[in-house]
Amino acid sequence: MHKRTAHRWRTIIIVMAGVFFALGSFWLLQVMNQNGLNGAPKLRDNEPDYFVDNFSVVRMTPAGQPAYIVSGIKLTHRPGDDSSDIDLPFVRKLAPGVPATDVHALHARIDQNNSRVKLMDKVTVDRAASAAAQGMNLKTEALTVYPDNDRMETDQPVEMLLGTTFMSGIGMSANNATRQIDVAQRVRITIPPAPH
Repeated sequence: MHKRTAHRWRTIIIVMAGVFFALGSFWLLQVMNQNGLNGAPKLRDNEPDYFVDNFSVVRMTPAGQPAYIVSGIKLTHRPGDDSSDIDLPFVRKLAPGVPATDVHALHARIDQNNSRVKLMDKVTVDRAASAAAQGMNLKTEALTVYPDNDRMETDQPVEMLLGTTFMSGIGMSANNATRQIDVAQRVRITIPPAPH
């Protein structure tokens, strides 16, 4: 009878030690997770997760035609906000029957599910002349382009040459589909005299 009781005590002590060890391990794991020390490599809030050099992306229309092209020297993706930074970006908007619109800058950021391109530093927009529209050249320091909606806007100073007409101002929104341009303030327009 003594052997059975001694055997039970040993088993109870071993089981209790195992339970305390398991609870202690669980507690330690919780403390480590709260302090960010869970042992797995974790990206900081917005640390890049991949880079692409010399890239080009073509967005297609539902009919299978190219709608626009975005390319650049380097693309850096940030998973925290699902944005991409681009060095020396180039955006070309394509539409049937009209000349392509080309946008250049030193830097850009693509965000909002790839529907917004924020161009920064020495932004230029060029469109060749055609039978349907005059040539256009626009210069600014920052421009937000919505390629899917054919819109662009800025709150920075803008200089634009449309055909032979020069316009400058601060803040602009343009809708390429409706060919409407609104300049917010300090608008200055120079229209050359018509040739005789």
